[in-house]
Amino acid sequence: MDNSLLVSLSQQLAAYRAMDVIANNLANASTPGFKREAAKFEEYITKLRPAEGQTGPQSMSFVKGAGVMRDSSQGNIEQTGARYDVALTSKGYFAVQTPSGMRYTRDGHFSLDANGNLVTSQGYQVQGDGGTITITPNDGDINIAPDGTISSVVNGVGNQLGKLKVVDFADTSALVKQGANLYSTDQTPTAPANPGVRQGALEASNVQPVIEISHMIEVMRAYEATATLAKSQEDMMRQAIEKLGQMPV
Repeated sequence: MDNSLLVSLSQQLAAYRAMDVIANNLANASTPGFKREAAKFEEYITKLRPAEGQTGPQSMSFVKGAGVMRDSSQGNIEQTGARYDVALTSKGYFAVQTPSGMRYTRDGHFSLDANGNLVTSQGYQVQGDGGTITITPNDGDINIAPDGTISSVVNGVGNQLGKLKVVDFADTSALVKQGANLYSTDQTPTAPANPGVRQGALEASNVQPVIEISHMIEVMRAYEATATLAKSQEDMMRQAIEKLGQMPV
């Protein structure tokens, strides 16, 4: 394949990957606690032998994917009034027990399952400092303090039911996405000094749709320019082959 076509192909693949990341951001613009991502790319340079009329080694630049970069900035805190909705107003993650092991999330849209366990939207059990948190209909009014302590008041008597396990990590960029707005990591979790838990609220996604759409337009234009370049190169090759075929033998 012609070198110029290889360069164009690498750029088109990069644009496809960037568009995939942008589309995922837009799809999760209303997902609580979602953190936007951006595709990362590297320049890959290879050396070629000089063509006719050239001297010395020649360089050719390709585009190489280098994963994604996550934006961990705080999303807006939106009041919902729901008893078991909780938002983190500072760094940290809720600990969630799944069949695949411990996972972490900033999506605090919780509820109670049939057994009174505090669970995520997917039914995974939210962890407290002592394990699963269970709340019964007899526990009365539920209050969640800023430090994550869950208590109830029955007939004027307070009772502590548990404390949300909020953890943080030294390198949050190393957290691995596992789907369902969950992350996994081999890092040792630490307890933040001030988790900033707010009851009756959710942290909104930090995706800004207008910005994502503008990025999408930029990627589309870059893709179209590369596709036009590749088509021009193909037309030149076809014309050259046609002219060679018309030459007398």
